[in-house]
Amino acid sequence: MQYQNIITIEPGKRGGKPCVRGMRITVYDVLEYLASGMTEQEILKDFPYLTKEDILACLSFAASRERLTLAV
Repeated sequence: MQYQNIITIEPGKRGGKPCVRGMRITVYDVLEYLASGMTEQEILKDFPYLTKEDILACLSFAASRERLTLAV
């Protein structure tokens, strides 16, 4: 999954946190929903502007960040 085209970081939006496609929903938000037990289908139903690819991009972004953290 190439998250670079989906995850955006804008200094003036949500404090510069990584967001999905320039919207105000952050990677952290999506990961929190998944961690709380929400299924992909539930997230997509509650947030119809999100796509399955958006959720996968959030997971890919988090995995990439984790990989970088371990390398430092």
